Amino acid sequence: MDWNTGAALFPGQGSQALGMGADFAQSYPVARETFEQADELLGFGLSRLCFEGPGHELNQTAITQPALYVCSIAIWRVLQELLPSAQPAWMAGHSLGEFSALTAADALSFEGGLRLVQARGRFMQQAGELNPGAMAAILALDINQVESLCAEASAETGQIIVLANDNCPGQAVVSGNIAAVDRLIERASAAGARRAVKLSVSVAAHSPLMAAALEGFLDVVHRTAFSPPAVPVYGNVLAQPLETAADIKTELDQQLTRSVRWTESMRSIIDAGAETFIEIGSGSVLTGLMRRIDRSKKRVSLNTVAALNAFLESSA
Repeated sequence: MDWNTGAALFPGQGSQALGMGADFAQSYPVARETFEQADELLGFGLSRLCFEGPGHELNQTAITQPALYVCSIAIWRVLQELLPSAQPAWMAGHSLGEFSALTAADALSFEGGLRLVQARGRFMQQAGELNPGAMAAILALDINQVESLCAEASAETGQIIVLANDNCPGQAVVSGNIAAVDRLIERASAAGARRAVKLSVSVAAHSPLMAAALEGFLDVVHRTAFSPPAVPVYGNVLAQPLETAADIKTELDQQLTRSVRWTESMRSIIDAGAETFIEIGSGSVLTGLMRRIDRSKKRVSLNTVAALNAFLESSA
């Protein structure tokens, strides 16, 4: 493939699965060493939870976030070792995946990124316990409709609900207080949504309810060293490339409480010339979203050793 028109994408929460990264750790020393390094830095067996579970522990926000980060970086390191020419022209990560993208772009060390995502997951989980909330997926309504319905549900309940993720045309996620989310689901169904359903989370991510997580998280952000990314990393908040260390800190200052503008980010990368999108990590959520954003673009998910081998053969 032509890496000059390639973009690397890194998944976020919701892409986790039992066994993620295990085949890479078994097949490649660099992946195994990445998981071992994470276990040592964190002080517990993250690798065991990724490979064996139990699932209810892996799905806890404080565990899920470092798990996804480590899995993505392990796969990224394998790709770099096997194919040193693999230098995408652009990168982006969905929510938590933004930290994986920054590490892959040499803007953030592996250790620094792991400390950040550990703190992010821990403080988000605590905020969810302090201010229980909900999230819901809304299918087949446009973003303007969803935002209008959020405003109506908020006005009717006197509680918070906002657009959390603009994932692709026809797929949005809302986040906020439980009563407001329940009202939004009713309104969305009445407005013709194909589906309006709560997600299995107790954390109202990317909403003002995450304000309780900010102080602790930002303390870690501001003690973390960042460098200008070696390749453009498109941020979630402004859907534009982060070019300096200051840009990154500004982005992360807002990331917990602002919407993920994924559709806009992907269209910005397409406008810059991207033709192939390679998802690096567990699952294939982001390549699925790209199919809805622009099905003319090539999509590859490097989520298993078999998928990586097939990609390497096609790239030879």
